Amino acid sequence: MLQPVIMAGGSGSRLWPLSRQLNPKQFLALVNPDTTLLQDTLARLDGLEAAAPVLICNEEHRFLAAEQLRQAEIQPDGILLEPTGRNTAPAIALAALRARRVGEDPLLLVLAADHTMADVAAFQASVKAAMPQAEAGKLVTFGVVPHCPETGYGYIKRGKPLSDQVHQVDRFVEKPDLTTAQDYLDSGDYLWNSGMFLFRASRYLEELGNHRPGILAACEKAMAGCSEDMDFVRLDKAAFRSCPSDSVDYAVMENTESAAVVSLDAGWSDIGSWSALWEVGGKDENDNSHYGDVIAQDCQCTLVRAEHRLVATVGVRDLIVVETKDAVLVAHKDSVQDVKKVVERIRDDGRHEHINHREVYRPWGVYDSIDNGERYQVKRITVKPGARLSLQMHHHRAEHWVVVSGTAKVTNGDKTYLVTENESTFIPIGCTHTLENPGVIDLELIEVQSGSYLGEDDIVRFEDRYGRC
Repeated sequence: MLQPVIMAGGSGSRLWPLSRQLNPKQFLALVNPDTTLLQDTLARLDGLEAAAPVLICNEEHRFLAAEQLRQAEIQPDGILLEPTGRNTAPAIALAALRARRVGEDPLLLVLAADHTMADVAAFQASVKAAMPQAEAGKLVTFGVVPHCPETGYGYIKRGKPLSDQVHQVDRFVEKPDLTTAQDYLDSGDYLWNSGMFLFRASRYLEELGNHRPGILAACEKAMAGCSEDMDFVRLDKAAFRSCPSDSVDYAVMENTESAAVVSLDAGWSDIGSWSALWEVGGKDENDNSHYGDVIAQDCQCTLVRAEHRLVATVGVRDLIVVETKDAVLVAHKDSVQDVKKVVERIRDDGRHEHINHREVYRPWGVYDSIDNGERYQVKRITVKPGARLSLQMHHHRAEHWVVVSGTAKVTNGDKTYLVTENESTFIPIGCTHTLENPGVIDLELIEVQSGSYLGEDDIVRFEDRYGRC
């Protein structure tokens, strides 16, 4: 049995301002306009005889992951929630332990949720070529056939052949300088390290126990104390937080004597920067890649993403321009790796633009903070049909709700009533309340908050169908 394991952690800070801490790149539609990178990864499995996937993500991204799986009509074999990031070696160990919980020992196809591939058939062919070696006990990694002297990836040197596409791993090498990368490319013996793997669950756990027993022990304890609700698997937080942090490469693949590599030539990219997105995107006759409402006059080799308004560029070359509701990025393509430093400065300055967008997704819908001042904040709120916000109260703010469209079912203290289009209601400070959409169309309303403190942490929840506290 083939068990896909989708690793959906990570912050994607090099793709700021589109990728944010609470809405990172794997949950964004970056390559295809109608599907996210996570959904593209899941779709790549169509045609392989595989079990339901296991998804691993940060606990704060759980509703994003669950909603995108629902949209893709995929029922997972669990969404493992990491209370904190501990890198890829522990994440894969959790998936392997879960796969073995009922005595099965599947082949784990470990994929990152934020990669893209132009040739799905070639990807699936490489998976099938790797399966006999994985069934025989090898730990197989996928090495991308390089097409340029890339300095941003680690490399894998191929050893003796095991089959037409699969070789033993001679050695892993770190990111090289340009001269060394050119030598690797010219030799034909080196592949890019993609961070994707295929191995039997028991073999991975065996090798992890041999080389990093502390990681295995912590993961076993975290899984032994886990609980499940809906599709979510919640780990024993204390046990997992005690787990050492390490990558699967350092913990296992560079130490095992059973490492093998399969060649992958499928138009792969890890979308690790804005320039990488420009490379894989569609382009016009001047090599410009544009998304949204863009007017380009006498421009070449640019990437422009206009999320919410018209963006016009004149006489520029090799630029990245990204517009969102609360931030704009302008960068030269040769400097996009330094976008991460901008995010660090935003964080160090105590700002919030690295955390989330102005528009914030919740399991019940979405809200957009359209205006704010010292003692007030205005939000546009959309509640999905049948969805309900938590039963809650606030210590420091009152709220006015004006229904723009749809019908709201409001609980306000000991009263429950309907508020329809062009009607409003008032929620006093300290009053227990909730909001529900009983209809079949989206409920849209304007919320005006006023008070001495307006932070999202001024919420005391008494009841919540989504398991938030």
